[in-house]
Amino acid sequence: MKKIQMKTPLVEMDGDEMTRILWKMIKEELIVPFIDLKTEYYDLGLQHRDETDDQVTKDSAEATKKYGVAVKCATITPNAARVQEYNLKEMWKSPNGTIRAMLDGTVFRTPIIVKGIDPCVRNWKKPITIARHAYGDIYKNVEMRIPGPGKVEMVYTSEDGKTQDRSVIHVFNGPGVVQGVHNLDASIISYARSCFTYALAEKKDLWFSTKDTISKTYDHRFKDIFEELYENEYRPEFEKAGITYFYTLIDDAVARIMKSAGGFIWATKNYDGDVMSDMISSAFGSLAMMTSVLVSPGGYYEYEAAHGTVQRHYYKYLKGETTSTNSVATIFAWSGALRKRGELDGIPELQVFADHLEKATIRTIENGKMTGDLAAITHIPDPVILDSEAFIKAIRAELEQL
Repeated sequence: MKKIQMKTPLVEMDGDEMTRILWKMIKEELIVPFIDLKTEYYDLGLQHRDETDDQVTKDSAEATKKYGVAVKCATITPNAARVQEYNLKEMWKSPNGTIRAMLDGTVFRTPIIVKGIDPCVRNWKKPITIARHAYGDIYKNVEMRIPGPGKVEMVYTSEDGKTQDRSVIHVFNGPGVVQGVHNLDASIISYARSCFTYALAEKKDLWFSTKDTISKTYDHRFKDIFEELYENEYRPEFEKAGITYFYTLIDDAVARIMKSAGGFIWATKNYDGDVMSDMISSAFGSLAMMTSVLVSPGGYYEYEAAHGTVQRHYYKYLKGETTSTNSVATIFAWSGALRKRGELDGIPELQVFADHLEKATIRTIENGKMTGDLAAITHIPDPVILDSEAFIKAIRAELEQL
């Protein structure tokens, strides 16, 4: 068959461990046979990041600004054990965090709904999209180990040195730890705009939650910015679209969400979104069944799977053992990026292909062919458990029919 032609390249960010293996399979079986694929390739594997002093991560973010659309494989954020395992020069920062900061983006994560795999929360009928602020908080923190008795203060000195303000964080009577976090009005404003714009595009209610009753300055600033933007700019558009903006405390939001039917966007701060996106994805079925897109106010889009590199399966793979690794979220990262590329470049065939790829993936599972993680939770009778490669090839068979 004639391959679909592309005009502008995608930025392709390769990754680590088992997801890197799946990445290659997906391209060879589900993308390249159907599309004359054009990408600008960046190897974000941990070893190459170490070799380039993490410059490759920054280069990939700059390329995303140039071309507008990126697709990213899962990557390792190294801890002390990884530094030793890979003999790294240093404990490099999260590539996702670096890219988010450079693109000033907001992460939107949505569960992939499949018949036969019901959410753990029985009243959830529609997907709950998590919007995660992608800057600051503990991800750009400064930490200190306190060796013994003493006073720790937070000090602000103005640029001209004339103004100074200080607050006592704690008077220590013995050893402890201390942490400093920050955020920027500009980043919070960009985040709020992305959330309001995305809600209007998806025609879904927007919920936002912080803990402003405890954090009366830090979290309250988030609340105030969202409220000011909504009242001054977005309320008429929301009312016209028939959707609502709703603010509540983070603990109240969790309680309400457990009793809701779903179908809305839940905007969170950085850490809350990190944790709650995993909770939402797992409760809907599997960590490998959640899409993730980074949306920048500058009009840049980066698509990836919401999960990690599947380390345990990778070690089995290295021993020559068969794995049954779920590749659905990584496939949807490719379909999302291809659909957006087709939309921006005016290539409807590329958008239709992305739709078909997602349909083929869902149809494969609903026909009873799936990976082990899904077979353990499905109520489809007698599911066929496929290994990693066989699952992707089963999707290709469905895709060819479509």
